[in-house]
Amino acid sequence: MKVAIVHDSIAQLGGAERVLVHLMEAFPDAPIYTAIFDPDATYPQFRHADIRPLGINRLSLFRNNHRLALPFLARAYSRLEIDADVVFCFSWGWAHGVKVTGRKVVYCYTPARWLYQSDRYVGNGPSVRRAALMLFRHPLIRWDRRQAATADRYVTLSQAVQGRIRSLYGLESEVLAPPPGLDCAGPSEPVAGIEPGFLLCASRFLPYKNVVPVVESFELLPELRLVVVGTGPTEGAIRQAAGPNVTVKRAVTDSELRWLYRNCGGVVSASYEDFGLTPLEGANFGKPAAVLRWGGFTDTVQEGRTGVFFDSPTGPAISAAIRKMADQDFDASAIKSHAAGYSAGVFIRRIQQIAEEEYGRLGEQNPAPVRRRRQGLRSAR
Repeated sequence: MKVAIVHDSIAQLGGAERVLVHLMEAFPDAPIYTAIFDPDATYPQFRHADIRPLGINRLSLFRNNHRLALPFLARAYSRLEIDADVVFCFSWGWAHGVKVTGRKVVYCYTPARWLYQSDRYVGNGPSVRRAALMLFRHPLIRWDRRQAATADRYVTLSQAVQGRIRSLYGLESEVLAPPPGLDCAGPSEPVAGIEPGFLLCASRFLPYKNVVPVVESFELLPELRLVVVGTGPTEGAIRQAAGPNVTVKRAVTDSELRWLYRNCGGVVSASYEDFGLTPLEGANFGKPAAVLRWGGFTDTVQEGRTGVFFDSPTGPAISAAIRKMADQDFDASAIKSHAAGYSAGVFIRRIQQIAEEEYGRLGEQNPAPVRRRRQGLRSAR
């Protein structure tokens, strides 16, 4: 069985890139195709992998800021044809647009946020990014839905995204949760200037991640401390909102991140999250979470057992939930037990089984494991 992997881009430190590391373990001989590859901006495991960037990667402008390439990726992926028995397209935007000679399995992190949740993705107010997005949005939506229909099988990471795929594409999908990417058994290194006992918010700095209201909530929690870790375009606003009890770190190593999880009192996230990886990473260390009641968090957090919810990404709601979490006596062993159900071994075994199942369907006449619900497609339009 010849397997290939397609991944939208490999140019940052994020949850999708951590999942790709596990895929390399599941299929060590599989080549990885991607539009943008910046080995200096992502995890070191990719430096010696069989990464095959598309031609668009030769433009340094896009390598330095991969979001600028968004309007051009549809054409780039549409021109790529991969000769393999089973092709896994790990996509939050464009990878599902490739042509294949065998079976195409799409693992959809989410239908493209910049197309279907554009206000949350680019934020409010006029901007060059918003203007460019509005110019290309409708033809890209048409392209996106056509390419979704070419898949032989859809898999996704949460029930929330499963419903979104059904609504937007009229397709059924299997839920297969990705594992937490950070191995809690690895080395741990203290972060200079930080004492144990803080709350932790680890996130990319994007508008839909709602890091600014998390920071603002600590104005109402002067007796508590927050450490924020991440990078992205909203960094300036986050630093401006940070009070004396908030520390912002641009980037940390995995060893430092383990120390932060191990020494925090809990994790906080107000993101519109498709899966909810951060509370699971914290749960591996026995830490509870205070999170927005939205999307994938409703899959990965058990209210009252592994964390608490707040219903809106606002300072008062977030601060009230943090106080509730701080006042509750959580069972660290129960939290760790919950996280164990999302292990890398479970994910790898199932993704390998899916490859075998699709390989077995080669040569069938019109097997079409993905069933189209035409009424759903009409209503989505």
